[in-house]
Amino acid sequence: MSIVVTAATGQLGRLVVASLLDRGVDPAQIVATGRSTERLSTFAQQGVRVAELDYSKPADGVINAGDTVLLISGSEVGQRIEQHRNVIELAQKAGAARIVYTSVLRAERTTLAIAPEHVATEETLKASGIAYTILRNGWYTENYAPAFAQAAASGAVLTSAGDGRISAASRQDFAEAAAAVLTGQRHDGAIYELGGDTAFTMRELADTFAAALGRPIELHNVSGEEHRAALLSAGLDEATAGFLVLLDRNTADGELVTDTADLSRLIGRPTTPVAETVATWQV
Repeated sequence: MSIVVTAATGQLGRLVVASLLDRGVDPAQIVATGRSTERLSTFAQQGVRVAELDYSKPADGVINAGDTVLLISGSEVGQRIEQHRNVIELAQKAGAARIVYTSVLRAERTTLAIAPEHVATEETLKASGIAYTILRNGWYTENYAPAFAQAAASGAVLTSAGDGRISAASRQDFAEAAAAVLTGQRHDGAIYELGGDTAFTMRELADTFAAALGRPIELHNVSGEEHRAALLSAGLDEATAGFLVLLDRNTADGELVTDTADLSRLIGRPTTPVAETVATWQV
């Protein structure tokens, strides 16, 4: 019986495998998967088993009877319902013992544009007959790295999020939570709403950037229409600009904030302060 980590070539998946090793899991009991096993060579050198797993056409033999599977949500928006179903059906066929899935905050209630695919996956998982745990991940602090780079270059942060608060935490925090669930007991049927201990506004984030850069950073808090126009004039395409404006609207509506302490409870420590993560970024 092994722990199978899907998308182990990705930013979150790599951290989960590393966190499992840090927790003392026998490398031979970990299967790190991805579309390219070449990108998993570092883990292979540590004794971790590696295997190819493509969500669009997952092959038999990667998941086996009794395995625990971490299904990290795919990155191909619009294809994820089918892709996730493929992996869940493969796990059913193989006789997997449990699936842990990374979803999104308040999946069934949120207005986040990415939520419907997660809701559909959660429903498929619940109907599968396999024991499951759902990790509804909030926002990664690292998602603001591009904003930090832009602030360093321009001296300003552009947003239309108003005073909306964000319960962000480091990707490492979320990875450690996944590792804790994968190796722990009494998580069957649990749904965890995961976010940072201390929520912040974009004003506070701009101040954090200023402290890290050692100089003032202005905050340009504009309307959605002004934000979209500025993004288009900066060369972004319509789809990307529209997504970013919608995300800020969601932020303003409180969709990226949670008051649960599920994340810190799972990892057994406070979540990583935003300033601590920002301080590690280079410009």
